[in-house]
Amino acid sequence: MRGIFICSTFTPMLRFPNCKINLGLSVTHKREDGYHALDTVFYPLPLCDVLEFIESDEMIFESSGLDIPGDANDNIILRAYRLLKHDFPSIPNLHIHLHKNIPTGGGLGGGSSDAAFMLMMMDECFNLSHSPSSATLLPLTPYALSLGSDCPFFLYNTPCHALGRGELLTPINVDLSAYCFVLILPSIHIPTPWAFTQLTPAPPPKSTKDIIRRPIETWKDILKNDFEEGIFKAYPLLKKIKEDLYHAGAVYASMSGSGSTMFGIIDKIRLEDVKKKIDEEKLFEGLGVYYVQG
Repeated sequence: MRGIFICSTFTPMLRFPNCKINLGLSVTHKREDGYHALDTVFYPLPLCDVLEFIESDEMIFESSGLDIPGDANDNIILRAYRLLKHDFPSIPNLHIHLHKNIPTGGGLGGGSSDAAFMLMMMDECFNLSHSPSSATLLPLTPYALSLGSDCPFFLYNTPCHALGRGELLTPINVDLSAYCFVLILPSIHIPTPWAFTQLTPAPPPKSTKDIIRRPIETWKDILKNDFEEGIFKAYPLLKKIKEDLYHAGAVYASMSGSGSTMFGIIDKIRLEDVKKKIDEEKLFEGLGVYYVQG
């Protein structure tokens, strides 16, 4: 257990946890610990939840916006709180409110982002890194990794090449500010453990970090998500969504993580034409459609 800290003032905290997509995803092998080794690029997008907390006499967690499946008492935000509370017992009770905008279970990392932001907010609010028990900056990565394989990425929140379970992160230069992302969210839940059974791990011919440096116009044929082949067989709708994204004018289209979110990257110059085509041809009627700045 770490030592007890003293918090002389409490500042209410408000942050906007964002989502991410995967640009390419290779499952290279299964590790001895049972986890799969990945090679992917995480790219942050400004589709955000709203997370705030203030000190309270009792511990309260409440949410609004999109429905969050599962037991609210076991929400990943509360698990993040309990991890730090265990090591820093003087952290007070909090009244936490989450307004959920990022759809759950679609490979966008919304829950992991909420947890990572909670860790960072508590570290900042309660000055944990500079408490008497912390001789150096508090390493949040171990806490984040215990909450989810993609959780450490949100501590960086900049484009990163990811290896290992997704926690071995190297920031890379990927500028997609000239593009817009269209996210398509079907009502399909894909269990991640099952998704891994649908593929055969193998090292990619080239690392995603090398492919990502090439012109975006070349990504269609070389930047792959290993989950797609098996999942598309089980869920043909996802394959059709990808085809329709290209038909509408996307420069690149793929599935994020193990799905089921599909995304297309669109040149901003052509965005209105693409939107018009999507609307006129009713390409994604009945599905969730989000346009997000690159």
